[in-house]
Amino acid sequence: MFSALDKATLARLAAVATRHEFKRGEQVFRHGEPLGGMYVVVYGQIRLLGAGPPGAQRLTGIAGPGHSIAEPLAFLDHTAVVTAEVASDALLLQIPKQALFDELERNPLLARGIIVGLSRRVESLVQELALQALSNGTERFIAWLLRRCDDTGAPFVVTLPSTKRAIASHLNLTPEHFSRILQELQQAELLQVSGRTITVPHPARLMAGWRACNLLPENR
Repeated sequence: MFSALDKATLARLAAVATRHEFKRGEQVFRHGEPLGGMYVVVYGQIRLLGAGPPGAQRLTGIAGPGHSIAEPLAFLDHTAVVTAEVASDALLLQIPKQALFDELERNPLLARGIIVGLSRRVESLVQELALQALSNGTERFIAWLLRRCDDTGAPFVVTLPSTKRAIASHLNLTPEHFSRILQELQQAELLQVSGRTITVPHPARLMAGWRACNLLPENR
């Protein structure tokens, strides 16, 4: 969003930005709270949690260094529709919405950057809807993995951005079901799991099994 901006614009935004340091487990904002602007993550990871089953929350996204959060709510003047929780010690910069509006009026490059960022977010949401439409939990997880693969001809490694329980929630799976899927895929030698690190040695094989829709029996 900010990479194409000139020094003068960056200086104006920096002058009004406020620093916010958070420890793991703290909340940046809660569902239903009014927001005075957008946040940019300098370091750390932020979990975005939406409504889940009664008494629970569901992981809807992860924001890491360089990502921005809450700008759509600032533009719409709406309260937060998710809770932003700190997954690891983090530093965020908050830019007041009026400063954003002022810069949008004078700088089309910032407007273009925001449009691109929001368009990517919409694309990601469409992909998530397609993912959730898959009735088979194994397919959902494999599709989620393959979205992080740049070259199906080479091994790739994925570090889970949150706990396995949170990823299971994101994929609409129970933790026990998610554990079974990981175990079955390991037994089929299609992936290797070490803590939060998942290695896919043969992405093409994984993709072929997913497309065939009969990779493994589904344990519901």
